[in-house]
Amino acid sequence: MTNSKLAIIGGSGLYAIEGLKNPKWKKVKTSWGDPSDKILNFRYKGKEVCFLPRHGRGHKISPTNINFRANIDALKQLGVTDIVSVSAVGSLKENLDPGTFVLVDQFIDRTFSRAKTFFDEEIVAHVSMAHPTSVGLANACENALKQLKIKYQKGGTYIVMEGPQFSSLAESNLYRSWKADVIGMTNMPEAKLAREAEIRYTTVAMVTDFDCWHPDHENVEVQMIIKTLMDNAEKAKNMIKIVIENFESKINKNDPANNCLDTAIITNPKLMTKRTKKKLKNIAGRVLFKK
Repeated sequence: MTNSKLAIIGGSGLYAIEGLKNPKWKKVKTSWGDPSDKILNFRYKGKEVCFLPRHGRGHKISPTNINFRANIDALKQLGVTDIVSVSAVGSLKENLDPGTFVLVDQFIDRTFSRAKTFFDEEIVAHVSMAHPTSVGLANACENALKQLKIKYQKGGTYIVMEGPQFSSLAESNLYRSWKADVIGMTNMPEAKLAREAEIRYTTVAMVTDFDCWHPDHENVEVQMIIKTLMDNAEKAKNMIKIVIENFESKINKNDPANNCLDTAIITNPKLMTKRTKKKLKNIAGRVLFKK
């Protein structure tokens, strides 16, 4: 496939990659307010790439307060077609110890205080989330992890909690009973909004702790998480470099994000106002303004 452009969404340290060409922070305005930060545009090995620090540089935005709609809209404006989301998570499985990477393929959304759709006024759309991640992007990440000999699991369910507090023991045990693999606070509604924007999306979840269910690790401590995060960040940067070079060759022409709005919008076009269509032009203009 041609004209593909990759974005990385993750922590502030991930963009410190050797070999970046022409790095420039760009401010992007959206109909949904300001993104988490300016977006870093750069070239690596001849490929144009974007990087968005999800919590802002310096980690100053709480998960609940992230403007996910603005983040996805801004990346769409810059021509992004593919997103690799790199996130810190807690493990809900004995075999997923800190330092393990999980290529997530399912989510359980337990958030309740976030705007979760672009289509919340006048225009209604229902996109499928049966398969919320891109197999092709996951394969590109797996290829990189194999080359780097980083411990990983392909496939897994990510529980997205509201936060910012960590789980209670009862909650942690409940999620384990659901057979979920990891728990975090950031990938919903990010994945849903990427789907509505017809952007292919995958999650690389980096395990930092055992949540609080593990009898030998009963309390989640920020200091422990930060130490593991620093170790994981170096691995993730090396993975990202390989993914940038090779992701286009892994893209599936039948990815569920491709043209998913063709059958998603159910509102009568005669009832759509110019104001709302203009607001959605960047996200859904391909469908709303087609001749």
